[in-house]
Amino acid sequence: MDADVSDSPGTPAEPDRPDHPAGGGPADGSQDASEAAPQSGAAGEAPRASAAADGRPEPGPGASDGGPGPEPGASDNRPEPGPGASDGAGSGTWGARPQLGPQGRGRHWLRWTALAASFLVLVAAGAGWWLYKKLDGNITTDTSAAAELKAYERDRPLPVARNAQNILLIGSDTRSGENSAYGRDDGGSQRSDTTILLHLAADRGSATAVSIPRDLMAEIPSCHTADGKATNKQFAQFNSAFERGGTACTIRTVEKMTGIRVDHHMVIDFNGFKDMVDAVDGVEVCLQAPVDDPDAHLELPAGRQKLDGEEALGYVRARKSIGDGSDTERMDRQQKFLGALVNKMQSNGVLLNPTRLYPVLDAATKSLTTDPDLDSLRDLYDLVRGMRNVPTEKVQFLTVPRKAYYANPNRDELVQPDADRLFAQLRKDRPVAVVPAETVNSGDSQADHSSGKDPSGQEPGAADGSPTPDPTYSGSNAADDPCGA
Repeated sequence: MDADVSDSPGTPAEPDRPDHPAGGGPADGSQDASEAAPQSGAAGEAPRASAAADGRPEPGPGASDGGPGPEPGASDNRPEPGPGASDGAGSGTWGARPQLGPQGRGRHWLRWTALAASFLVLVAAGAGWWLYKKLDGNITTDTSAAAELKAYERDRPLPVARNAQNILLIGSDTRSGENSAYGRDDGGSQRSDTTILLHLAADRGSATAVSIPRDLMAEIPSCHTADGKATNKQFAQFNSAFERGGTACTIRTVEKMTGIRVDHHMVIDFNGFKDMVDAVDGVEVCLQAPVDDPDAHLELPAGRQKLDGEEALGYVRARKSIGDGSDTERMDRQQKFLGALVNKMQSNGVLLNPTRLYPVLDAATKSLTTDPDLDSLRDLYDLVRGMRNVPTEKVQFLTVPRKAYYANPNRDELVQPDADRLFAQLRKDRPVAVVPAETVNSGDSQADHSSGKDPSGQEPGAADGSPTPDPTYSGSNAADDPCGA
């Protein structure tokens, strides 16, 4: 009869054995080892079953066959179980689980580290995507200007230099909305306070920003107003083009004046400029004399100092309270300030610091209105990426050669052939040399603005057979110290 299987620890009773109180049976140990072995799977009996099976002697009296065990302390050449060892309770208990060694524990922590890293990557990716969409959504697209320019495509100049970029930057002088603090709101009309033609060389080795005075007399083509009415072609003050026909009219006026194809445009308002200055923690300037200008909300001492956004806006817009009060002096001041701003933005403290860079991008994108081909963060990034390696001394600022208009000394007109020579250099993507005004050697009326002569005073293309030098114009670059130190 088969042995009963017991769920309790220890050796079950075997009634068929004669020496057991419960019944008889052979006592000579001839019973098959598989039957004699306890069915409970006790840990202490497994070696004996194995020994019987391979012909080794049966254990003598006192072995674990259901009788009394060895005396305490007696040795049967088996090590005593240590603390916490299994006493036959079964391999399914917690105590019977294998303990992790150093290598196993390392793999365990490696898995948790990988899971945590994956979670952080997902969070960072989600946050990055949210920030990208926010900045991307800040930009306003000017579809009306694009439509107007498309209608006059046949009249526009063709691109000449491949991969070069010409971008028209327009500072909006509107007094509506948040800008009403800077002047009377005359129904939300828009005016261009500052207009700059930015030329990026095809090799991105230089960037040349040319200011166009708002008082410059220019041929303004027939344009369409915001309500669709056509205006008449006229010879008028340059900044009236923006007021009459918006961005498209200003672009067409610049293209007619210069013969340069404008590839993109950006319109920047007052508050955007102010926020950008605050985002880079201010910009340093140097004043030769104290300034007190209530109209510009500006009161500053003389000397080197750092301006915040509100002060910077008053500084670049002030006209009568700084210098000689001319628009010429104001544009020179604007150019030097923009150079200092570019220098600050190119510094590692901004570009490599996300907590500083994001506010700059947020302020810049919120203030921008662009053409459809430049209205995404990716497009702007591609543009800026091409400029980030331009040396600051190659980021140049100058004003178109001009002089007082003969019919009205409060207006300007272009000086020729200097102006056409400058436009030809930019159109063909050729170098333009910009130096401080005091180093330009010229005795004519545009001495403070440009010169077609080289530093020796020799006219270009002189009969000595030497190469024609690059035209030299007065201006500044982003590497200039504001105090001239």
